[in-house]
Amino acid sequence: MLKGIRVIDFSQYLPGPNTTLRLADLGAEIIKIESPSGDPARFPPEKDGGDRYVFRAQNRDKKSVILNLKDPSEQQKARKLIREADVVIESFRPGVVKRLGISYEEIIKEKPDIVYCSLSGYGQEGEMSHLGSHDINYMALSGVLAQFKDDTGRPVFPSTTLADLVGAVTASESIVAALLQKERTGKGSYLDIALADLMSSLMTNHILIESATGQKNGVERLHKKLISYSIYETKDGRFISLGALEPKFWENFCLAMDKEEWIPAHLSAPVETNQVYEEMKNVFLSRNLEQWTLFSQQVDCCMAPVLESGEIADHPYYKNRNLIQERWALKYVSTRYNNGYSLLEHSTPSPKHGEHTDELLKELKHS
Repeated sequence: MLKGIRVIDFSQYLPGPNTTLRLADLGAEIIKIESPSGDPARFPPEKDGGDRYVFRAQNRDKKSVILNLKDPSEQQKARKLIREADVVIESFRPGVVKRLGISYEEIIKEKPDIVYCSLSGYGQEGEMSHLGSHDINYMALSGVLAQFKDDTGRPVFPSTTLADLVGAVTASESIVAALLQKERTGKGSYLDIALADLMSSLMTNHILIESATGQKNGVERLHKKLISYSIYETKDGRFISLGALEPKFWENFCLAMDKEEWIPAHLSAPVETNQVYEEMKNVFLSRNLEQWTLFSQQVDCCMAPVLESGEIADHPYYKNRNLIQERWALKYVSTRYNNGYSLLEHSTPSPKHGEHTDELLKELKHS
């Protein structure tokens, strides 16, 4: 869908590269501009001598060009590349692009219809814009982290960088919208995307509900309040999720378990005094995860196994959608489904540092 769109990517680490990975999966050409020392996400090398795995995961299907943006002549080369492009994305701290000669104000003098995205932690202006932060900070500040607590009320440390990745989804969405506007009006856009902003947008239900009722956990009945919407342990120490909120799904579950007498307890609480809840816990402990996974595919009751990352690719759903494939001796994930056609089949590995410098700078001379 974005074939013919060229993106000049000055971003590093994770949010920006994941943004352009999503655009690459939509067909855009991504030119990654790196300093002579390279994207810090490349280093230190892995045991196989290659770039860090995170770099490889986020930078497939891109081209790498080395430019020293502290050198005015190299800045000029960057601006020439931008003149032949549709989109610019950068993830420097506010003010840095001005020193490097690639600020939006500088670019629109030569390329007024450019779509220019600045992706940062706290935006380009304001009292926190100058501060360095990471994913855990944006999750904490937005209130999202407070929604992941153990039974003692202590926030659970996440093992996924949620803000970085949701930031990439938001940034790519905004870029595509800006490209549509450009197609319709001929006008470019400046996009100020802040990770702290987008994380607060995930709290829309929670913030409104608390302002109205004082309830801190969003939709109250979805937070450890129902036996039909919970997580249960299995015989082998694994876990299965049950989300049978609607009566038809709950009835399907109860009847499949030959427990018609459970049906009236649909919206009861998961407490020790609830006999049905205690019986359910024992029933789930009577089968292992594999057995419950098979059950979840045979009985329409909103049930799914809690899978570990190494198990996802083997699940029938992901196998059928071709979203995860082994390439270059590693498993890669597509950012989108493409009607049965695997985007990864014709993918190229993450580029070597500066691999396309000569090719693209030579192209500039001819253009």
